Amino acid sequence: MNQIDLASRVAVVTGAARGIGYAVAQRFLQSGADVALWDMDAERLAGSCAALKAAHPERRVEALALDLSDDAAVDAAMAGVASRMGRVNILVNNAGITGGNGPTWELDPKVWRRVVEVNLIAPYLTCRAAVPYMLSAGWGRIVNIASVAGKEGNPNASHYSASKAGLIGLTKSLGKELATRNILVNAITPAAAKTEIFDQMKQEHIDYMLGKIPMARFLQVDEVAAMVAWLSSQDCSFTTGSVFDISGGRATY
Repeated sequence: MNQIDLASRVAVVTGAARGIGYAVAQRFLQSGADVALWDMDAERLAGSCAALKAAHPERRVEALALDLSDDAAVDAAMAGVASRMGRVNILVNNAGITGGNGPTWELDPKVWRRVVEVNLIAPYLTCRAAVPYMLSAGWGRIVNIASVAGKEGNPNASHYSASKAGLIGLTKSLGKELATRNILVNAITPAAAKTEIFDQMKQEHIDYMLGKIPMARFLQVDEVAAMVAWLSSQDCSFTTGSVFDISGGRATY
């Protein structure tokens, strides 16, 4: 593993109880950062936090269960991290849901709206809450976990694809707004990683995604964590509002 220096940084990672979020938090701790883990699954989050604390006793690790679509809760949670840990330097917006699969005209409007709430509105709220602390510190890094589906539009996943396309647009706009403030905002567009989110998908959709990847395998969560760690570091210094593919050759633009 290549060493990334995140010493003295404080990171907030959403969707951190499992999968990509957990892997990112683990890589941050290995790189010297202190980490706040946010997730809706309180029970799973508590176990993940305990495991990371045991593995990294020299680092500060805390966990908070909350609904990221609740703006008041997000504001309070960010203020709490800044108070307890002294700052907020890094934000990784990883939390997301698929909402199941189906043709657009058959998807329940409530499900469609909920996917947009979690995958797009929630990152807006966390960015809104985190940026003032980064401005005060004069340094910050935001990494949004989008999806190759946001670039291509997966069939039978219009809600998920649209929400991730919106997250790419948010990244580009916010990156330009903060470009002269030493706060860099980037997105990554992974191909599918075989995590528990697959439990929300039909097998035919999983097979479709695998068939689109030239490397003929699913993404490993540690591969995502490595890219996120670099984008969150001082070494990433002249890149903002950008989209980084990690798709095994699937992405064509």
